[in-house]
Amino acid sequence: MPHAFDRDVDLHDDIKPFNTGILHRDGHSIYYEQCGTPDGIPVMFVHGGPGSGCAPAHRRLFDPKRYHVILFDQRGSGRTTPFASIKDNTTQHLIQDMDDIRRAVGVSQHFLFGGSWGSTLSLAYGIRYPENCLGFILRGIFLGSKAEIDWFLYDMGRFFPEAYERFVAPISVSQRGDLLSAYYSRLTSPSKSIALEAARAWAGYENSCATLAAAHRDAGPMALSLALLEAYYFTNDCFMPENHLLDNLNSISHLPAWIVQGRHDVICPPRTAHTLAKEWGTQAKLVLVDEAGHSAFEAGIVRQLMNGLSHITRLKG
Repeated sequence: MPHAFDRDVDLHDDIKPFNTGILHRDGHSIYYEQCGTPDGIPVMFVHGGPGSGCAPAHRRLFDPKRYHVILFDQRGSGRTTPFASIKDNTTQHLIQDMDDIRRAVGVSQHFLFGGSWGSTLSLAYGIRYPENCLGFILRGIFLGSKAEIDWFLYDMGRFFPEAYERFVAPISVSQRGDLLSAYYSRLTSPSKSIALEAARAWAGYENSCATLAAAHRDAGPMALSLALLEAYYFTNDCFMPENHLLDNLNSISHLPAWIVQGRHDVICPPRTAHTLAKEWGTQAKLVLVDEAGHSAFEAGIVRQLMNGLSHITRLKG
């Protein structure tokens, strides 16, 4: 989403990558970059969406003197090409991309730092490659369940009714019983104008519900990748069996996790984060931020993400 900051948000100074690279897989050219200090604590940043991509603001969550941060744009997102592509694009592909990037940058183990869909993918990676993980800093928890997808499509609008009206406006009344199918058919339409209209409505809805203060927000150029990839992943149950992450949490529950959740997050309601922390056990710390919604860049969320990163890297130090 466009990165609107709270006035009180306190980020690190802007930094540039010390190295960039391209991973070529299955016709995708996957962009990644390294920031901070090469000898620092390794952290892989996992962006949300799917489809949102990384932004310079994400680098500013990390102290460049302390961390070696690896950021990458997932298939179909950001600077990765082809843009908004769903070909050979599944959760399993993304997990393997992450591990290939880990090896390409010469890191044996790292922390995973992910929010929203980034929390889903971080957990899925950890379950697949627990031996490569040092711990997790997670925000706005999404576990990829049908109930969470249905909430996004049908119930989130109870709190943002104006945004919901804009969301359903492109869909005929007769098709609103299955919004996901209606949107997916439009987003994959051979007509560019139909696809873009649907993308702007979908992404605008999500972005308008992301912060505590309601406001209509245009997703800009990322609208198509965000909307298409989210609808595609939702249509395919996020390419995971139902309850896959919780059912396999024992693979990583011995590792520390710091979970940050906005109390008023309507995109990913707090109950999911609470369930994850409870299932994780004593190694997980859940921090509920009362004056925050879903966005990573609300002041209270930023503070707790930085606190959590510092805390669990000390634990492993």
